[in-house]
Amino acid sequence: MSGHNGVPAGLSTDELRAAVRAVLRDVLPAAVAAGPHPDVVEEVTLRTAGDLDSFVRRVAALCEDPVQRGDLQDGRRRFRLAGAESPTQAPQSIAPGVGGAGGVVRVDRGAVTERTVKKAAADGARLVVGPRAVLTPLARDRARSLGVRVEREER
Repeated sequence: MSGHNGVPAGLSTDELRAAVRAVLRDVLPAAVAAGPHPDVVEEVTLRTAGDLDSFVRRVAALCEDPVQRGDLQDGRRRFRLAGAESPTQAPQSIAPGVGGAGGVVRVDRGAVTERTVKKAAADGARLVVGPRAVLTPLARDRARSLGVRVEREER
């Protein structure tokens, strides 16, 4: 269902721009897609409930800045637990709106790209697409080829 000028109905201009950026990041080479923001991996220590509370507040503060929020969502800003057993272990990323807990990768808004589908496949999870999210054709094809179940939520 399309709205004015072929823009999907219900998407704001900012959401459409975010969707286009996400698609371009999947299509363009990684060096070009990363743009001027290099990946940032920050080491965090979470030993107490106070540490966790401080960390969550810090992430919430980062999310107030649109650039920082975008870096978090796209995995350009990541966090690694201090003292992790293996230094080669992949950093854990926090991506608001995208989560893989309980065998589900959920996207509430923006673009669902091939990268998101690959993450769901790697996690052995199903993909839940919210009413304000757009599933790109490449992501749909990748989900089919990887056997990822895609569920669309209605409004």
